[in-house]
Amino acid sequence: MMLSRAKPAVGRGVQHTDKRKKKGRKIPKLEELLSKRDFTGAITLLEVVFRGGEGALQVLPPLVDVIPEARLNLVIYYLRQDDVQEAYNLIKDLEPTTPQEYILKGVVNAALGQEMGSRDHMKIAQQFFQLVGGSASECDTIPGRQCMASCFFLLKQFDDVLIYLNSFKSYFYNDDIFNFNYAQAKAATGNTSEGEEAFLLIQSEKMKNDYIYLSWLARCYIMNKKPRLAWELYLKMETSGESFSLLQLIANDCYKMGQFYYSAKAFDVLERLDPNPEYWEGKRGACVGIFQMIIAGREPKETLREVLHLLRSTGNTQVEYMIRIMKKWAKENRVSI
Repeated sequence: MMLSRAKPAVGRGVQHTDKRKKKGRKIPKLEELLSKRDFTGAITLLEVVFRGGEGALQVLPPLVDVIPEARLNLVIYYLRQDDVQEAYNLIKDLEPTTPQEYILKGVVNAALGQEMGSRDHMKIAQQFFQLVGGSASECDTIPGRQCMASCFFLLKQFDDVLIYLNSFKSYFYNDDIFNFNYAQAKAATGNTSEGEEAFLLIQSEKMKNDYIYLSWLARCYIMNKKPRLAWELYLKMETSGESFSLLQLIANDCYKMGQFYYSAKAFDVLERLDPNPEYWEGKRGACVGIFQMIIAGREPKETLREVLHLLRSTGNTQVEYMIRIMKKWAKENRVSI
């Protein structure tokens, strides 16, 4: 799961600077603004300097204990760099006093909790989100509703998640993080058709290579009777622990849905990678399922050739008996194998 992250305001950068130069005005130095305690001006200047985060590590650290916003912006910078531990180290001792601080501390704890598998951090995040979302000042705002959606997401109460996400969906149609959360919630409540649609709206390549995205999309494809697309997701992956997990998902979900052809292909690869008897049993059941569908006319007869190929790749003694029965049927029904 990914939660919406607070974003620092973005200044107008070069255009704004050029206008000031044209008017003959001198751009104030950061030290001058700080000496006058013009922290808003200092932050605005920093936004121009960073231009999307560049230079954050050079400028922000010395200001962490001077300007409250500097700490928050540095935490956001670390989150954007996927350096969750540094973000946590920076914010763990901060006693939040504003909704923005509560939200950011919640996001950091949620990210760390997911990364470490820590229920304690997830619980803290859920409490922070609930505190903001349930407050009188924030409950009717979009950030407040985002917090309640995040709270219920962590509690895995996806029907409630959708109530809040739907209340501001129109504002985030092209937002990848929103669509990622929305798609997961839809799929988790059984609406895999709308879940698939939301997943396919996502543009971020980084997000589309995330295992959570791939596994949920594969499940949506299978539940929506598109097992070939789920198989293609696996084929595009490099061999890894995640690709192995996706194979297991495809093998088992396709089996449950009666999509035995792709279930057999997935179990076959699993069996080659790991000689676990359960994978042979899964492949055997899937191959029998395909054979039954061929006999019933629900699967092309030509598929039998590949079924026999899958069975021959196994050294189990049960294979010869199964192959003998299938070849006998093929001969009687004039099916070329």
